[in-house]
Amino acid sequence: MATELGIELAARGHDVHFISYAVPVRMTASSERLHFHEVEVMNYPLFDHPPYTLALASMMRNVAVNESLDLLHVHYAIPHSVSAYLARAMVAPLKLPYVTTLHGTDVTLVGADRSFLPITKFSIEESDGVTAISEYLRQVTVNEFEIRRPIDMISNFVNCDVFQPADGDCRREEFAPHDEKVLIHLSNFRPVKRLPDVVEIFALVRKEIPAKLMLIGDGPDRTTAEWLVRQKGLSRDVIFLGKQNQVQSLLNCADVLLLPSELESFGLAALEGMACGVPAVCSKVGGVPEVITDGVEGFLVTPGDIKMMAARSLEILTSPERREQMGKAARARAVNQFCTTRIIPQYESLYQRVLEGK
Repeated sequence: MATELGIELAARGHDVHFISYAVPVRMTASSERLHFHEVEVMNYPLFDHPPYTLALASMMRNVAVNESLDLLHVHYAIPHSVSAYLARAMVAPLKLPYVTTLHGTDVTLVGADRSFLPITKFSIEESDGVTAISEYLRQVTVNEFEIRRPIDMISNFVNCDVFQPADGDCRREEFAPHDEKVLIHLSNFRPVKRLPDVVEIFALVRKEIPAKLMLIGDGPDRTTAEWLVRQKGLSRDVIFLGKQNQVQSLLNCADVLLLPSELESFGLAALEGMACGVPAVCSKVGGVPEVITDGVEGFLVTPGDIKMMAARSLEILTSPERREQMGKAARARAVNQFCTTRIIPQYESLYQRVLEGK
C-alpha cells in the first residue's frame, strides 16, 4: 500500500523517494518523480542481528539532506517510525517532520508484546502526524497504547482504473477451461490468514459444483495447504500461483474471493476484488465490516465457521443473478468510497497540515 501511495502521489506531481532494503514489489514502472534508495546493512560480528533500524535512520537522514525532503512518511510504527524519529533528530535544526501510518500488526502484535509497548507508544506520539487504515485500528491503538494525540483515519484504497471488472479480455479460460466456477484467495499465507480454511471451504464447494481455486501469494502456510490439497484429492482443481505483481488480471477472473482470516485490520484483498466486481466471503473481524456490508457486497461469517463460509460461497456461485447483483454492488462501493481519487487527497491534506505545523 505504501508503494501504491507513492506511485499515486508521483502521478499527481510530487517527487517521491522510497527508502528500503529492496525495491518495492509493485514499483514496476519508471518515472522521473519516483526514486529508490537502498538501505545497506553491514554485518558486525559483535551483533547477532544486523542493526537495520539504525541503517535505515542513517539513510533517511542522508536522503533528507541530499534531496531536500519536505517530510518522511513511514509505514508501520516498528521499526520505521523509530528510524524516522532518529533521522529527524540528526538533521536538527533543519525541520524534517514525519508521518506514521499504522497498518495492523505493528499495533496488534506489538500491543500483545508488552516489552515493545513503550517504544511503540513513544514513536507514535512523537510523530508529527499519525494515520490508521480503519476506524477499528484507530480505536485499538488508542486503547492499547493509551494514545492521547489525534490519529487520522485514512482508509486503504484501490486504483479503480487498474482494478476493474473484465470486459471480455479475461484470463479465465486459462484456469477454468470448462467454465467451472472460480474462487480466489490472495494473501501472504501467514497463519492469521487461515489458508487451510480456504482449502477446506473449497473442498465443500467442490463437492457440490465444478470449481477451481486460485491461490495467489506465498508464505509459511503454503506447505500445509499443498499437503491438504493432495490429501483431499484436489490437486487438479487448486492452482498455486505464487507471488504476482499484476493481481488485477487474476482477480477479475474470479466469481468469489475468500478471506477467512483470524484478524484483518482492513481487508485490502477484499477491496481489490470488489473493485474488480468480485463479491467476497470474509471473516467478520477487525476492519472488514467497514469495507463490506453483510449480504450486499459479500458475506461476513464468524472466523473458523468453514461450513457457513462454504454455504455462503455456494449461495453466490449457484445464482448468476445474485453473483451479478453483488458484483455490481461491490464495484460501486469500491468506486464511491475507496478509490484513489477520494483517498489520496486526504493524504495530501494531512501532509500540508503537518508542514504548516497544525
